[in-house]
Amino acid sequence: MMDLLLDVDIVVDVCSGRRPWSFSSAEAICKCQDSGQRVWLYTGSVQNMEFAVAKEIYNLNQERGFSLANSLEAARKVLAEFCTDKHWLASLAGEGPVFCYDDPEGEQFISALKRFSNYSIKLLTRDSRLAARYPEYTIAPEEYLGQCGGATGVKFVDLQTQQDRIRPGLERRVHRVLHHGKYIMGPEIKELEEGLSSFVGCRHCISCSSGTDALLMALMACGVGPGDAVFTSPFTFIATAEVIALLGATPVFVDIDPLTFNMDPQQLETAIQAVHNNDPQLYPLPGSLSSGSNKTATSLNPGCILPVDLFGLPADYDSIHRVADKYGLRVVEDAAQSLGAQYQGRSAGNLAHIGCTSFFPAKPLGAYGDGGALFTDDEDLAHELVSIRVHGQGGHKYDNARIGINARLDSMQAAVLLSKLEIFPEEIESRQRAAGRYREILNSVPGLQNPFVPTGYTSAWAQYSLLAQNGEQRELLQSGLRDRDIPSVIYYPKPLHQQSAFSYLAYRPSDMPISQDCAQRIFSLPMHPYLSENEQERICSCISKT
Repeated sequence: MMDLLLDVDIVVDVCSGRRPWSFSSAEAICKCQDSGQRVWLYTGSVQNMEFAVAKEIYNLNQERGFSLANSLEAARKVLAEFCTDKHWLASLAGEGPVFCYDDPEGEQFISALKRFSNYSIKLLTRDSRLAARYPEYTIAPEEYLGQCGGATGVKFVDLQTQQDRIRPGLERRVHRVLHHGKYIMGPEIKELEEGLSSFVGCRHCISCSSGTDALLMALMACGVGPGDAVFTSPFTFIATAEVIALLGATPVFVDIDPLTFNMDPQQLETAIQAVHNNDPQLYPLPGSLSSGSNKTATSLNPGCILPVDLFGLPADYDSIHRVADKYGLRVVEDAAQSLGAQYQGRSAGNLAHIGCTSFFPAKPLGAYGDGGALFTDDEDLAHELVSIRVHGQGGHKYDNARIGINARLDSMQAAVLLSKLEIFPEEIESRQRAAGRYREILNSVPGLQNPFVPTGYTSAWAQYSLLAQNGEQRELLQSGLRDRDIPSVIYYPKPLHQQSAFSYLAYRPSDMPISQDCAQRIFSLPMHPYLSENEQERICSCISKT
């Protein structure tokens, strides 16, 4: 099936009841919507729609004494009702110069359609001349109805439906950026930082160019460098440990809790003690020799703790902070997946000395490109992070107080995020409902471990991740889902301590047994705020029957 952009003649058919075409036009629109596809109206044709519908109503009702004014009023009323469940496609400046063509309006429609190069969409029209010129872009109602449309696939993350919901505000904000021209550090940046700071409940928010840069900046502000050990999880995306290595520090991996998939605080303390004593027999450390040496090749200084809030669930920060306070260490929260989650009444992103998040498009709060942010209540850290973000800037552009990086968030991404932030609390609630439906249905499936959320926590449900009994069951379940056009993803198939990039650390697979085991069994189902009950029932039915 495909989306449909409605030509003016189709709108006139339906809104005026023009026979004999009104039936097939209305049926085609209903079929498109019933199949889960979108029906679009072009803003550039509003005036023509109004005039054409009014004219048709006038022609059909002259004998009843309808005046032109009556017809115009009736046209506006029926169009207002017709448009309530349709999507509006903005007209762009490049679609204006069309008067050199025999059919200017038709050319505008075709130009607008060409913006959808990555989507399946056609112009629903009865204009045979336009259809003859552009057969690849047009379709008649009768032809559309004659097509066989099966069930559409489930989206793993549905950014399309979200965009449809925020489109008016999104376009208004993006065009505002285009008009004021302040593409770097424009007014949207301050507005976004204030909104995020309020949402998270911290004093300072510093936006930046990506979640990875947020982590890098946080470690820089904490003074992490060569000779420092940074304790982090091996069961996450490489960015978390990558930034440690980029600063010349050493990742020290701490295995995870088998229920939450987050850093195990008890093993964290043991790892810190092992670094203090330079004793890999106490806990596996980087550089430990396979021959069984009791010492690492190089002594490390415990520098910082970097827990990860995996799949949207915060780590156990009370326990982690007790360990950190005992050894005088700062904690940096990797909240790339957890913005919107709660931990003991506090918001993710504000659970450590510095919190870092990502606005990668697929994240719970995602931009339309890369972006990130840092959160802190510490005035001095905030001041340093603002400086680091812009090449270590001091009092003015050409005063550099420290070594920094170029990590500014651009105004266009801030405009997108502002539109999404308005509905973010509602989307988090929708994610909770979707996770609850999954849990209710899948709890009875033999061999599956559903996600565990401890008392006092809420997850942002960046992913809904299950543990199969073993790799064979996982492959069987994923194969069954694929056969029904349902996506699933494995996060993460190879723990970081086994990645080639970290081979110099000389970790063995058995050093992180829980991470190693989870990597062989874990898989994630579609999860987003717009996941329907029917889609979830289809997904769960597939798993139950496999």
